[in-house]
Amino acid sequence: MSKVLPPGQIETNKWPILHEGDVYKFEEEAWTFKLFGDIKKEVTLSYEEVMNLPKTISTVDMHCVTTWSKFDTTFEGIAFREFLKFVELSDDIKYVRIYGYLNGNRFGYSANLPLKELMGNDSLFVYRWKDSSHDWANIRPKHGFPLRFIPPASFYLWKGTKWASGIEFMKEDHPGYWEERGYSMTANPFKEQRFAENGSKPSGYFGMDEWK
Repeated sequence: MSKVLPPGQIETNKWPILHEGDVYKFEEEAWTFKLFGDIKKEVTLSYEEVMNLPKTISTVDMHCVTTWSKFDTTFEGIAFREFLKFVELSDDIKYVRIYGYLNGNRFGYSANLPLKELMGNDSLFVYRWKDSSHDWANIRPKHGFPLRFIPPASFYLWKGTKWASGIEFMKEDHPGYWEERGYSMTANPFKEQRFAENGSKPSGYFGMDEWK
């Protein structure tokens, strides 16, 4: 089946590496994953507890705001919905922000997403991958090891938080790191929602580190 390339995108077989700030250096004993926000009780999970959750394998397409698209990358990870087992959500929880490390701050990066869009197999916290050119391998530190969120293909890839550290549950939609800097809150690549509604190109545009 032919793939639909979103407007303004170019297909690549490589997985380009882009990141903001320093590459996080994983230390298992110090690593935790926090569930918090508009919930009754915050939960903090260890690396072992997270990795003991059920695993999902899913093949997804990725679309980056810097105009590259990569089809058919297979990931193994933990579905977003698995983390809902640990929290009690009221009906008015409609959004989340997924956090990640940035320059030593475990909550320095975040991306906002609508909760209802994250219940499928295409919303994964991933730790290993493969494609037609690669056998199974752990994702590299520059790709977000030990845990990187991969969003559904209906979102640009900046919504895929690297070095994931937690989920904030929200009643109202609040901007994340790049959204505060002028990028779209909704970020649908098929509607080319790259920037905020005012249409101005933000400063601090994503930079390309390398191609893999």
